[in-house]
Amino acid sequence: MTEHREKFDALLDELERWNQKVNLTAIRDRGEMVTAHIDDSLAAQPLLRGGRILDVGTGAGFPGLPLAIAEPQREFHLIDSNNKKIMFVQHVAGLLGLDNVTAVKTRSEDYAPGYRFDTVIARALAAVPKLVEIAGHHVREDGVFVALKGRYPAEELEEVPEPWDYKVMELKVPGLEAGSRHAVLMSLK
Repeated sequence: MTEHREKFDALLDELERWNQKVNLTAIRDRGEMVTAHIDDSLAAQPLLRGGRILDVGTGAGFPGLPLAIAEPQREFHLIDSNNKKIMFVQHVAGLLGLDNVTAVKTRSEDYAPGYRFDTVIARALAAVPKLVEIAGHHVREDGVFVALKGRYPAEELEEVPEPWDYKVMELKVPGLEAGSRHAVLMSLK
């Protein structure tokens, strides 16, 4: 993380600046931003598969922007239906020279890039069954859908539809209590 520190700092500087005019995130404290946005996003880094990643419902660029900073060799597509948030993501990607980021204002159901993704990732967007419904079609046959969650989502997992298989991993995020972050990794059977 230290080799990317300047870019993470610039990302948070811009987030603070934009948050004064446009409500991008509820978190305003710099230390909390590091934990809840940067560290929380980077906890998913070991779960990424392949070279093409789709971040569905990226909001202000999380987890996609920190992951794109940390993984410059991978291609990241960040989509969200909120124009202000996508404008922010496009601004930051340009400012930081993140040539591996494509940011598009669209809904997942309407996004049609012409190919599917090695990894589709979503953080705090919707319940797992709804995520599969709105974005499962973007996952390649041998790809993975990573749903980042808070506490263990037992009720949501009872409704994971066929033909999806899943496993759940607890994520370790510095500054957050154990058991507070999980990733549901879904793949097609």
